[in-house]
Amino acid sequence: MRFDVLTLFPELFAPFVASGVTRRAYESKQVELVLWNPRDFAQGNYKRVDDRPFGGGPGMVMMAEPLAACLDAALAARGAPAPVVLFSPIGEALRHEAVERWSASEGAVLVCGRYEGIDQRFVDARITHQISLGDFVLSGGEIAAMALLDAVARLQPGVLGDEASHVQDSFNPALDGLLDCPHYTRPEQWSGQGVPAPLLSGHHAQIERWRRDQRLAITAARRPELIDAARAAGKLNKADEAALKKKL
Repeated sequence: MRFDVLTLFPELFAPFVASGVTRRAYESKQVELVLWNPRDFAQGNYKRVDDRPFGGGPGMVMMAEPLAACLDAALAARGAPAPVVLFSPIGEALRHEAVERWSASEGAVLVCGRYEGIDQRFVDARITHQISLGDFVLSGGEIAAMALLDAVARLQPGVLGDEASHVQDSFNPALDGLLDCPHYTRPEQWSGQGVPAPLLSGHHAQIERWRRDQRLAITAARRPELIDAARAAGKLNKADEAALKKKL
């Protein structure tokens, strides 16, 4: 898949694609990343990409013209239409289901806004999807773009050291959309605290039941709407319901 990123700060992505386990996705070209700077498509000696907002107010607004020219170049280089994504507070919250869809797609063009925002005429005319990471504001869309890219890259075959790693992640359908359980490693005793006995038992069924019960308890306490969704989908059995009642 290919992601084209429109950003005024392409240098931010260099360490991102070269670090950590997800670098394998970029080295293998399973995920191709192409960076475009709208400033390269701006007019005049100063290559201006922003201006003061009509109506007054603080800050600057990114101009539609250089963004449109930059987007046209990115789409032409792709050679085919593609979704155009803007990271925005009004966008749909990014969830696991959406990440799975993007990870199975041919990619997209990601537009990273800056300053007070982007001229709404460009948004109305050219943006096909808007995504939000949550109810907070970043200085620009680059971190949000990296979050999507990282989530997509780690789902590609061979990227993680263990193919089953992402299956055990929170929100994964393999866990019925629940939060993951706690994890422990050596030493068995640390700062006066031990490892839960079931994990040391060597009994596979007992270990899995403990992990399932922990997932249920944590999800019920932190994200009860996920329990409701799992129940409505018929994912909870009698043992699950008994474990939930015990915790209550």
